[in-house]
Amino acid sequence: MLKRVFSSPRTWIVLLLAGALALVAWRNARGPQVHVDTVTRADVTQTVVSTGRLITPARVELGSVITGTVRALLVREGDLVKRGQVLARLEDEELRAALAQARASALEADARLAQIGTLAGPVAENALARAEQNLRLAREEYERTERLHRQGFFSTSKLDEANRNLKVAEADLASALAQASANRPKGSEYALARARREQAQSAAALAKARLDYTEIRASADGTLLRKFIEPGDAVQPGKKLFELTVAGETQVTLLVDEKNSGLVSIGQRARVAADAYPDRPVDGEVFYIAAGIDATRGTVEVKLRIARPEPFLKPDMTVSAELLAGQKKGALALPAGSVRDAGGTAPWVLVVREGRAARVPVKLGLRGEGVVEIASGLAEGDRVIPPRAPVQAGDRLRADPAPPPERPKAGALDIVR
Repeated sequence: MLKRVFSSPRTWIVLLLAGALALVAWRNARGPQVHVDTVTRADVTQTVVSTGRLITPARVELGSVITGTVRALLVREGDLVKRGQVLARLEDEELRAALAQARASALEADARLAQIGTLAGPVAENALARAEQNLRLAREEYERTERLHRQGFFSTSKLDEANRNLKVAEADLASALAQASANRPKGSEYALARARREQAQSAAALAKARLDYTEIRASADGTLLRKFIEPGDAVQPGKKLFELTVAGETQVTLLVDEKNSGLVSIGQRARVAADAYPDRPVDGEVFYIAAGIDATRGTVEVKLRIARPEPFLKPDMTVSAELLAGQKKGALALPAGSVRDAGGTAPWVLVVREGRAARVPVKLGLRGEGVVEIASGLAEGDRVIPPRAPVQAGDRLRADPAPPPERPKAGALDIVR
């Protein structure tokens, strides 16, 4: 009878269905099978990424201080120039003639001053000596004539003549003394000649300065950004001819999201890459953080100093900067996607505990690229249920030991454009 029962196909179908139902019930009792992320030890690096532009500390605009016509243009845009280098020349024939005339006047004034010292001065001194001698003789003659007149030997007319000669000698002496004094180093003639020489020399210096203005020179070492003239153009004071960036420290200005302003500090290291040369990054350092927030953008201005700028870095280039906010080796790490409410004040995870999902609050540390540091709440080896798994706290589940399918890495902390 029993043999007949088990030999029936219907009996086997019933048994198979019962077994399947029992297996399903057993599996349901254990819960669904889900992939889990395991807490491991790893190196975590947190960065803040932002875009910005290269800037130079100073730009200067060069122009002409005289009116003229461009005769020659000696540089091109993008050229590196040195302080004092001639960038352009203006027509200068008229100014060269004025300089030659001024220099001739200066030579004439020099000659006049030398003449006073070697000729007019000695002649005046000799004349003074003769006048003094003549006055002494005239005085002696007058005294002798007056004595003889009292004795009755000379007439009154003779005495009057001697007196006139004395007065003439005194006047000649006064004139000679004035002439000699004027030609002495502190005299008026000497001072006038010296003033004329200085005036002529000043005129020559002015003419030389105006001639120098026909050469437009770089005021500092730097790079010529733009030129606004061509040969033959007329220029005048106030017209911009060249724009020059001053050589020196290359800087980067960034706009960092205000929520990450606490992760940026003075002296912080950074890696900077120009969008045109992404495979050639350079090192930078934070040296300025704005005191206020831009309310319209919700950003804070940050400036970096480039220690060793490369020649390919040009002013106003768009660059990306990655600021190192923190780094820890061998930290407890978990894929960032497994942490729930990671951006809030109370992040938490679902952890496998004795075959069930258990909610556990965690404290996060550094936030790296696709991973976060678990500062507290979990231990190495804990299995964490990612949000994509269809389970809730308290549900039974079976942890899949196989690694989860690869998913794209989370981006850096922020990118402000």
